[in-house]
Amino acid sequence: MSPLEIRQLREATPGCQAGLVHFNHAGASLPSQATLDAIIEQLQREAHDGPMEAGEQGAALADNARRAAAQLLNAPPSSIAFASSGSSAWNLAFQALGPWQPGDRILVGRHEWGGNLASMQVAVQAGARIEVIPCDASGAVCPLALAGMIDERVKLIDLTWLPANSGLINPAQAIGDVARRHGIAYFIDAGQAVGQLPVDVQTLHCDVLKSAGRKHLRGPRGTALLYVRPAFLPRLNPAQRDVFSAPWGAEGFELRDDARRFETSEVSYALLGGLGNALQEMNRLGIQRVWERVTQLSARIRQALREVPGISLHDLGEHQSGLIAFTLDDWDGFELKRRLGLQGINIGANGVAYTPLDMQARGLSSIARISVSPLNDDGDIEVLLNALRALRR
Repeated sequence: MSPLEIRQLREATPGCQAGLVHFNHAGASLPSQATLDAIIEQLQREAHDGPMEAGEQGAALADNARRAAAQLLNAPPSSIAFASSGSSAWNLAFQALGPWQPGDRILVGRHEWGGNLASMQVAVQAGARIEVIPCDASGAVCPLALAGMIDERVKLIDLTWLPANSGLINPAQAIGDVARRHGIAYFIDAGQAVGQLPVDVQTLHCDVLKSAGRKHLRGPRGTALLYVRPAFLPRLNPAQRDVFSAPWGAEGFELRDDARRFETSEVSYALLGGLGNALQEMNRLGIQRVWERVTQLSARIRQALREVPGISLHDLGEHQSGLIAFTLDDWDGFELKRRLGLQGINIGANGVAYTPLDMQARGLSSIARISVSPLNDDGDIEVLLNALRALRR
């Protein structure tokens, strides 16, 4: 990406123009003015024409967003559903995979997102077991170890692709190869991947993949994507149904034969209009170019942090993403986030509840997290580093 392109991105983003230094794109990124306009335009239609009467245009916005999401993931539009959050999307698919039986096994990485583990407790209460796949020497989930754990009782393999508390990029495709060979359901939590690096559901061999709209996609809060492999859809029986997800037909109420069986008739078309615009912007920009820019920026920041006394990086894996987990001596991660926020510098912070298995295994109580975007420039990096050096002193 050229300096001109980066400047144009920043000029089209109100948060950048307001002087904010934002390094919390893994929590929620900054929307463009065009994304805000798309939301407001649909709200104006609903105010002027009536909320229900504006639904026809709203449905067109949802279709546009579905096609844009499908393009980004290399999936058919019929395999895309929308939800209110990434956790909600994952939970809907997980609950639909039941019923769970005593002795069922769920295999997860050590870095599994805490919200997913919480959802799995329904299966545990039914007698299923959650088992952790061993890591390789780099700290990533080991496909060879996974292959050695497979038996007829394994009902689900679930992978958090890019964990919230490190720069790790788990080997999602290699895990998918194991799952496909054995015919085991494979879910991917791609909350930190979609919008940061290329995601091709065809090569990943996943049955379900989810991501939030508010993170690297720069969409609005209250939106999320759920991909369901078409051939896998009949195995999922959602408990949540209404006249949209299970419309009345010749045989009575029948589930839709596409991913919209996970949606309901009540939806914010305004938010989907904003999400659709954000997805279209990402597709025009090019996800490969985004990933190259994120890789360059994060490498520079990591190198600079290594030269700041008192800072420890907590990266795992052979190659890292644009999520940079670190601690600063004598500082709690959440307090560090708060103190930088007072200076107009946004970063993230994670506690044990976010990734409990990994945080406990590594003896971490909290970490601070920098997450980068093509929106960030040299000036942002310098402001952040100067602030960290000053707090250290």
